[in-house]
Amino acid sequence: MRYSPESLEAFVQTVESGSFSAAARALRKSQSTISSAVANLESDLGFSLFHRDGRATVLTSEGERALAQVREILQASARLDELAVRLAGGIEPGLTLAVSDFWQADHHEHLLREFDRRYPDIAFECMVAEDEDVIDLLQHGRAHIGVVRVQASYPSDIMTARLQVDGQMAIYLHHSHPLAALPQVSEQALSKVRQLRLNTYLEKAPLMSTHGVWSASSYMLLLEMAEQGFGWSILPRWQVEQFGHQILKELPVKNWPQRIEVDAVWSRRMPPGPAGRWIVDWLVAQTPRV
Repeated sequence: MRYSPESLEAFVQTVESGSFSAAARALRKSQSTISSAVANLESDLGFSLFHRDGRATVLTSEGERALAQVREILQASARLDELAVRLAGGIEPGLTLAVSDFWQADHHEHLLREFDRRYPDIAFECMVAEDEDVIDLLQHGRAHIGVVRVQASYPSDIMTARLQVDGQMAIYLHHSHPLAALPQVSEQALSKVRQLRLNTYLEKAPLMSTHGVWSASSYMLLLEMAEQGFGWSILPRWQVEQFGHQILKELPVKNWPQRIEVDAVWSRRMPPGPAGRWIVDWLVAQTPRV
């Protein structure tokens, strides 16, 4: 290929991150490496990709037209890498899957039973993680595949496939709390009660409470805290039904419950092997929408 994969990736990541320094952090390289890669790509192309008359990283009109083509090249390259892995036939010795707590248990069970039947000798690890934590695990090579709620955007090195299943999230509170007896609960009323929330996306999600927010790293911990009466929480419906003790009340709040769309994700730079690709294909084809 005339253009190096590193320069193409540096260009796309700079656009997605908003600056050369942010792209360097995302790709774990020095800023000078990213700047040089983009400059080399501009030299190969024969035109400038970014305006350089200010501090902001702004695409030129030529850069805007090139961006879509470069993304297509990177996607095609990733698909070719995956095909090569499949045709080589080498089954990976181990596989790590990172999933969210909102991933319904029966879907997970069906996947594992079929995986065990097909690949009984592979060492398998399942981790519980959420949102950016899953992406970080993939980028560091700690996990091979992730199942996450659909994100607003993904890094350029992350591949995705939309699943047919979605999760249902609702707001729960201990049944003895006065709000639990109301026919309708407003967000203003909720704001006066302690919120128990997942701590992996505190910086992104708007606060819905002003009363000493508490947090935990998993929905199961939030479920226990809510049952102990420490506040209200957004929880997966299936988890409350399966693991709760019938002491939480689903609150009738406007626009709730909500359905969460789900993606399978994996690294383009460190793609899963044949067994991992089988998991992705199974997730895409087999998981029914609930």
